[in-house]
This record gives sequence, structure tokens and C-alpha cells, in this order.
Amino acid sequence: EVQLVESGGGLVQAGGSLRLSCAASGFTFDDYVIGWFRQAPGREREGVSCISCKDGSTYYADSVKGRFTISSDNAKNTVYLQMNSLKPEDTAVYYCAAGVVLWWPPRQSYEYDYWGVGTQVTVSS
Repeated sequence: EVQLVESGGGLVQAGGSLRLSCAASGFTFDDYVIGWFRQAPGREREGVSCISCKDGSTYYADSVKGRFTISSDNAKNTVYLQMNSLKPEDTAVYYCAAGVVLWWPPRQSYEYDYWGVGTQVTVSS
């Protein structure tokens, strides 16, 4: 059974940091791309970042470039999203997703096959 379990969300003040984790199981981790998406109330789901577990290639949306860092620990089948200099507009439910993608970077949600249930990130001003 494929599982993606996010953790690390919470409440933080603007300028603070959080590290999200996505623990994966049930598929060959090295063959997949793991992406982070977020969805704020009343807004569409937005691609934030992704990483190829095969070669380590990374992608960041312009809105988080320079503030967020994605990394993977293939030995633990886990992907991390280090979020620094957080802003109130980063408030959202953050989801991790896994997919075997053909085009780089896979920025759209339909390019992913498996999803976690999400973790809430709230940034207060």
C-alpha cells in the first residue's frame, strides 16, 4: 500500500522557520519525483517545490525561491521541505505527492499519482 505521511506543520510567527517531512512507503522511492503543494482557503492548489529522488534535481516556485529548500534522504524514503523567512501568505495546507513524471519540472498536480493528507502551516503576522 502506497503511503505518504506529512509532518512538521504548525503555527509560527512571520520570519520564522518550519521543516516539513514527507515519509513515503509502498513504492520504489528512487524512481519517483516528490513534490510539495499547498492550498490556502479559497485558492487553487499551488506547486511549491519538487525533487527527483533519482538524481536530486530540484525545482522551486518563484514565490518560495531563496526561502525554501527541498531535500531527500533516500535511505529513509523521506523528503524534507525546509521553510525559512516564512510570510503570512505562506499559510496553507501543505501536501506531498509522488509521481513518475516524464517532463521536468512537474509543476501540476495532475502529474502526480499519490498524495498525502496534508499538514497545516499557519504563519502569523
